[in-house]
Amino acid sequence: MASLEANVLPALGSRPVSEITAPELLEVIRVAERRGALDVAGRLSQRCGAIFRYAIQTGRASYNPAADLRGAIKSRKVTHRPALGRAELPEFLAKLEAYDGHTVTRCALRLALLTFVRTNELRGARWHEFDTDAALWRIPAERMKMQTAHLVPVAEQTLEVLEELRPLTRGNVLLFPGERNPLRPMSENTMLYALYRMGYHSRATVHGLRATASTILNESGFAPDIIERQLAHVERNKIRAAYHRAEYLDDRRRMMQWWADYLSGLSTGVPVDYDQDLPPSTFSV
Repeated sequence: MASLEANVLPALGSRPVSEITAPELLEVIRVAERRGALDVAGRLSQRCGAIFRYAIQTGRASYNPAADLRGAIKSRKVTHRPALGRAELPEFLAKLEAYDGHTVTRCALRLALLTFVRTNELRGARWHEFDTDAALWRIPAERMKMQTAHLVPVAEQTLEVLEELRPLTRGNVLLFPGERNPLRPMSENTMLYALYRMGYHSRATVHGLRATASTILNESGFAPDIIERQLAHVERNKIRAAYHRAEYLDDRRRMMQWWADYLSGLSTGVPVDYDQDLPPSTFSV
């Protein structure tokens, strides 16, 4: 309502909804666009479109002018965050192992790479969310970007990181409490600063580790559905989304252990001898 009251209602709020035309609506939204507020302009178009759809459904209008604005409003270009390539991983892992900063920060980066959850989901991790007996991390819906609970299978190497971290922060609710206020997560810049100290000023971000994992797993033959489910991406196709409720948990367990073993092999320089009965190319749904 605040955005509508500030940007739309002064010009159009007193007009009968059935009389408003596409050019009039576009000019109102372009005011936000011209001042560089492209995200605001896009949201205004969506909200006005919803209002007109409701007007049509309730017999107040027969035309949705917002529908004719598609492509007329500028949108902000998507910029992909820097991500490490497969060939860069061994050097990255060596630098991470040699990192001389805070151990908690190093553990955070290791968990980011092993679990490839989103940065905020990692920073806000709670100890009670981890079931080490079941080797599962249960992230509640309220902490997920898409507001849907997420299960993260925990590999053996991930459990080892938790054990290293346990004596350092187990007395807190959070795995990664802030230094000034332990009731709040560590700063979002803490891990990014660690990457800078490791020499990755522009070549990598914490979020980019998700892209690194996704690329390598896709190249290694894992089913895209399993990878997407592990990344907690929302499936927009309703039929496929119904299958996602099954979680693919067994397949994801194998994939996450394969990924952890792959990283271990890169760290030691000794390729892991994977179970020949479970090659990644057989993982399908």
